[in-house]
Amino acid sequence: MTEQEAVPAGIDPSIPSVARMYDYYLGGKDNFASDREAAEQFIRIVPGIREMARDNRAFLSRAVELLARQGVRQFLDIGSGLPTRDNVHQVAQRVAPESRVVYVDNDPIVLVHGRALLEDNAFTSVVQADMREPEKLLTHPQVESAIDFTRPVAVLMVSMLHFIPDDVLVARIMSEIRQRLVPGGHLVITHAFEAEVSAEVREAGQKVYRSTSAGALTSRGPEQLAELLSGMDLLEPGVVPVEAWRPEYDEDVTVDFTKPGILGVVGRL
Repeated sequence: MTEQEAVPAGIDPSIPSVARMYDYYLGGKDNFASDREAAEQFIRIVPGIREMARDNRAFLSRAVELLARQGVRQFLDIGSGLPTRDNVHQVAQRVAPESRVVYVDNDPIVLVHGRALLEDNAFTSVVQADMREPEKLLTHPQVESAIDFTRPVAVLMVSMLHFIPDDVLVARIMSEIRQRLVPGGHLVITHAFEAEVSAEVREAGQKVYRSTSAGALTSRGPEQLAELLSGMDLLEPGVVPVEAWRPEYDEDVTVDFTKPGILGVVGRL
């Protein structure tokens, strides 16, 4: 994608977008020069970020497939990002074609690409809303027309909450979502974790993300994520690095909370 191509209204291609940076980490092409420059700066600070992004995406696929096989038929993906391989609707609908999926994002480019991809999929839709306003998001007409909150829903917040530094706001978002869930509902969360990095590395990484449309990058640890899901049953193995959450082929993955990475957890009401 170049700045000479048509840019949706409300988008300044000179400001890096976290969705488009993530697309770049995954090897995608739906990004601008500003996104690539910011992403490369972060890669120099955290050389393993590309692998972390791939592991994060693989976790999402495993979690969605597991929940679909357990009978969940509604998925609300908040902060879905740009379409890539094995999107939520593709994974869920391979298991159960009647699965309903709603993607939510506040980036107009995500909406344009998502709607083009899903034009012929009657069970999947894309909605523009912001997770910082959970009440509006959950009562959005398109969300409420597609999702039946009297039945189990899996709400996905994959690599989203770390863009909100305000713990009070994060707690309110989680509270609003959990109030809408019925027994059998799930929360799927991944979150950046700095672990034992130096203050210099931490500040350098945060500086990159302060220049983006999100404006922040915040680390939270296993205890904080578990607290957000307090009162829910955490599916085994609980809060772990995403690559260690039910790895494919039951491969042996060492859990090391001293290393920076992305943590993942699935809670069931």
